[in-house]
Amino acid sequence: MDRFVRALIQWQAGSRPEPARTLPVAHLRERYATQVGRLRGKSAQDPDIETKDHLIDGGDGTFRVRTYQPPADRGRLVTYLHGGGWVTGSVDTHDPVCRRIACELGAVVVSVDYRRPPEHPHPGPLRDGIAASEWADRAFPGRPHVIAGDSAGGALAMGIAMHHRDHGGIGFAGQLMVYPPADPELRSESARKYGTGYLEEVDDLRWYYDQYVPDPAHRSDPAIDLLSADHRGLPPTVIGTAEFDPLHDEGVELALRLAAQGVEVHHVPAPGLVHGYLLMADIIPAATEAVRNVLAAVEQMLTPVPTAR
Repeated sequence: MDRFVRALIQWQAGSRPEPARTLPVAHLRERYATQVGRLRGKSAQDPDIETKDHLIDGGDGTFRVRTYQPPADRGRLVTYLHGGGWVTGSVDTHDPVCRRIACELGAVVVSVDYRRPPEHPHPGPLRDGIAASEWADRAFPGRPHVIAGDSAGGALAMGIAMHHRDHGGIGFAGQLMVYPPADPELRSESARKYGTGYLEEVDDLRWYYDQYVPDPAHRSDPAIDLLSADHRGLPPTVIGTAEFDPLHDEGVELALRLAAQGVEVHHVPAPGLVHGYLLMADIIPAATEAVRNVLAAVEQMLTPVPTAR
């Protein structure tokens, strides 16, 4: 394990935080935002990126998106869904992540502040993500469009891609999922092996599912049970995983199943790291390198291969 990650785990263990599942939702969201704020560095203050917040209609209510204009625009578009177990996280917590994506890919980024459970359970966040992707495609037309997200947002990204595939909607140039949850039953070996003591607790993950999909009968929906979904016809995909993550094996299995159904897949492992490393890139060098590797894979996915004359 990376030594900086080990130190972070030891520090957290020493502070004896209450499990997420035991806290009131408002308190949990505040704690998550505070924890993420401690991980921020200079990227959050980059003056060369122009940002603007917009209020858009999700069909059954309004929500916010934030756009990022890169300093060197290469004509690309990314719609981004933040992580946080569906329940926590926001465009503010993931602001540094979106800034990095905008700069590294030369892309306009549309970050989605989807409405969260338990107030807005499934399919509310998914519908907001679909509406945001459509808004982004209209606001920035003609650009290669990538649907992306981390953790819970990664699962939403794939749900959005499947919706557009099934309804003749946006033809995404690619999708990016970093440590996505893909099995609501959490049956993998990594969930057992790294389910406690590695920053992300598997019992908390179960609780997040309870908030997002309170009716167990809906957990077989393709947008929830990603491993069992029909993956045919999905866009080229980059999947990032972290070695010491309860969700590690789900990400690996998802990459294998996508490839088996004919999807172009780039799996980018992150040795020595844990769930949430995108938010650690300002303070942990290995996390910085992992983010670069993930975005390099997206760059490769978006770059046409020259044809021989």
